[in-house]
Amino acid sequence: MEPKIRRALPEDLSAVCKVVRETIRAVYPRYYPAGAVELFLSYHSDEAIAADISEGIVFVSEPEGSVVGTVTVRRDEVCRMFVLPQFQGRGFGGELLRFAESEIGKSFGTARLDASLSAKGLYLRRNYMTIDFSRKTAQNGDFLCYDTMIKRL
Repeated sequence: MEPKIRRALPEDLSAVCKVVRETIRAVYPRYYPAGAVELFLSYHSDEAIAADISEGIVFVSEPEGSVVGTVTVRRDEVCRMFVLPQFQGRGFGGELLRFAESEIGKSFGTARLDASLSAKGLYLRRNYMTIDFSRKTAQNGDFLCYDTMIKRL
């Protein structure tokens, strides 16, 4: 299946929200406690996603007409990159990342991102370097931990 990546349209909001939420709910509990998962979900509200779609910075991977992944490119930053769990391991995440890097490379020499524990391996394989570590306090005293990473393009 060859990925087809295109700019998300307002009518893609529900599909993008589905990709984001299904991925977080399926994958993140393996890496983070419940409070951190809920905090992470709150960062990706319908309103935040809709605002980014209207700004024209959300893209979707749509092989064979169905949205299976998404990435948001905000200036020099790769944001909100997710692939539905049943499509992971098939190259869609790598293709979304290459696409995001290509978009960023048009205006910037370095890409940056915040890497969750579940995605950090992908970024390390793609030559990203950790430059910072962050910890946000979540419900029940849980923590959401992530690394800020950069890559020269």
